[in-house]
Amino acid sequence: MDDRDPSAALDDALAHLHIQGAIFLRAEYTEGWAFQSAPTQDLARLLAPHARRIVPFHLVAAGRCWIEVDGVRHWADAGDLIVLPYGDRHRMGGTQDAEVVDAMTLVTPPPWRSMPVIEHGHGGALTHIVCGYLTSEAPLFDPDLRAFPPVLVVTPSGPAAQWVRASIDYALARTALVAPDHAATPAELVELLFTEVLRIHLAQAPADELGFIRALRDPVLAPALAQIHRDPARKWTVAELASVAGVSPSLLDERFRAVLGLPPIRYLTGWRMHRAQDLLASSDLGVAAIAHRVGYDSEEAFSRAFKRKHGVAPGAWRRTGGRG
Repeated sequence: MDDRDPSAALDDALAHLHIQGAIFLRAEYTEGWAFQSAPTQDLARLLAPHARRIVPFHLVAAGRCWIEVDGVRHWADAGDLIVLPYGDRHRMGGTQDAEVVDAMTLVTPPPWRSMPVIEHGHGGALTHIVCGYLTSEAPLFDPDLRAFPPVLVVTPSGPAAQWVRASIDYALARTALVAPDHAATPAELVELLFTEVLRIHLAQAPADELGFIRALRDPVLAPALAQIHRDPARKWTVAELASVAGVSPSLLDERFRAVLGLPPIRYLTGWRMHRAQDLLASSDLGVAAIAHRVGYDSEEAFSRAFKRKHGVAPGAWRRTGGRG
């Protein structure tokens, strides 16, 4: 089998995630509403004290909401799953303006003898959110590598959407009356659920942009990829990336071509386009702002590069949902 087969690399990466986790909270928000999340380390001490880190997620069961990290706002609708791969502190809210409150003031203080249910807002349209977390030591969730953007908004479709919703409903039924360790949530269910959600997200990326999955454990490539993922806007040179990896530029170039099938700067360009797609699809940033976030000095230069890659300009891609 070709070592560069992206589907094989994806299967291999997802087979070694070793995910555990649980659903721990339900929330019924009515317009208008907004909150600031608790620091993830505080949630980790409460929910999974033996884990190094947790990955929070929110399923939008009904309604529409936004989630914001570092000033970038993403929108999610009923059926969408929001994942924070690195546990970044975030804000969430509805379609109407509202005062942002501390999330921990909305929930009964722990310890919890049953699943907490939040009811908050001003009586308008309902947004129902199911909250959970997972733990994994896999490189995909390593905050130093930043293989994902800070926020994933995943929209399952077809049978996958039905399966995801049925899985959440089942987990809710199992955890409705349990103690805070959430032992009633089947670990296998959480792992299957997130394997499917990540597969949906990663399968949407062009094949050459899945290369980081194969390269995360490579001692030469991993440090260089970490820098690209952490700061895609920087004008990286092969020499700078090689210095980070502690090898010569020629060796780094050779390793990129052997493992990923393309040279370092082409990988950087592909990664920028992938990040731009994420921002166009789920954030409300303008095209010019996205251009600067992914390393282009002007909107025009970014639009030309994006059109070369996708055949349409960024604005048209956004309006059609990526269907050209």
